[in-house]
Amino acid sequence: MTKFWLRFLVVVLLVFSVQSLSAKTLGDIYMQGGPFMHVITGLLVIMLILAIVKYWQLSIKEKIDAKNFYLKLKGYIRNKQYEEASKISAQFKQTTLGFIFWSALLAFIDAKKAGKTGVELENTLQNAFDEAGLQTIPKVEAGLFWFDVIAQVATLLGLLGTIFGLINAFDALANAPEAEKSRLLTAGISQAMGTTAYGLIVAIPTMFIKGAFQARADKIINAIDEYSVKVINQITYSLKD
Repeated sequence: MTKFWLRFLVVVLLVFSVQSLSAKTLGDIYMQGGPFMHVITGLLVIMLILAIVKYWQLSIKEKIDAKNFYLKLKGYIRNKQYEEASKISAQFKQTTLGFIFWSALLAFIDAKKAGKTGVELENTLQNAFDEAGLQTIPKVEAGLFWFDVIAQVATLLGLLGTIFGLINAFDALANAPEAEKSRLLTAGISQAMGTTAYGLIVAIPTMFIKGAFQARADKIINAIDEYSVKVINQITYSLKD
């Protein structure tokens, strides 16, 4: 969690650094940057929407104290109160961890009622956890790769704008009337530098945001792996008592 907020602080500092420029300067850079500025802005909007969605998913929807959740289940499992453990899991099934436990415990309870015992019952439990994990865990990281795509494309578009700006600048020197050369050269160089800067302004925070969400996703997945093994072991021990 510390890493998450550290990356978030870096993003905030970057935003304030951009805001330290005057509105007139930013407006001038944007207007002189050409059509590539609009495309990069579109990428910025997409990134912000995606960031809001992933923040809701990873920090609000997936909010759960995994350790306390496991400790609650552990007491019921030790006493072989599997249905009570399933009811506790059902209260948190909006989270990936809660859904996996709830789904696996239901499958285990059904198998036990069907008369399965011993290794067959243990295999059913393991398979239930594996199936639920394969169904839900990929959703935790789903969409994160788009942050990398946006950062890379924004940078490349900035460079492409730079190339076109330099082409315009050279054309100004070669083909324009003498009186217009200075103005067109300045405009071309401005477009060249402005698009590169704007592309990086979008790309750098995007990379930090992606890193923060990736750290959060990794923490969720690690908790799932750790406590799934503990629950499976706890149930296995309870069956042998």
